Amino acid sequence: MVDAQTVGVLATAASVTVAAIYYMITLRETLRNRRVTLAIALMQSFVTVDGSLNWAKIMTMEWRDAADFDAKYSARINPENYAMRNNIWNTLDIIGHQYRSGLIDLDTIWSICSSASAQCWAKFKPIIEDYKRTGKFSKNHYKDWEFLAGIMARRVNSADSSYRGSSLYMKPDDWENAFMAKKPQ
Repeated sequence: MVDAQTVGVLATAASVTVAAIYYMITLRETLRNRRVTLAIALMQSFVTVDGSLNWAKIMTMEWRDAADFDAKYSARINPENYAMRNNIWNTLDIIGHQYRSGLIDLDTIWSICSSASAQCWAKFKPIIEDYKRTGKFSKNHYKDWEFLAGIMARRVNSADSSYRGSSLYMKPDDWENAFMAKKPQ
């Protein structure tokens, strides 16, 4: 025969089990909602009309070298361009950080901005490296974006090994120099 104390213990154990299952389901749903919210927020930089206009403006920039870049596009000379560029560069760095942290997956990143991180990195890598070399940026500036760009470039190259970025935005050698060049031994 089952006494009242045993029934109470079983009821408590069942309640704790149900509460734990409910908590896990709620936690999973909360994490999914956060990922969706993050993806929507990141999409604003790329898939809206304003985001697309900003993208086109920064990706059609032209310069001869870092000095010419600064003369045309520094924050003092061209604050509007700086703001657009800074927004996109920082967004790409954040996306890279979120990927490294496991908060966003490559398929979602591809859906948001496809090869944008790689193309933008290929275009601006010489400027960013010059800024790191001259102390305008720290050595770790945009490390997550660089990491993401490398991964996305490999993904692009595995799907189409002849692709070298859009000629609308980049010089013919930008992609090659950023991702395909052999490192010195």
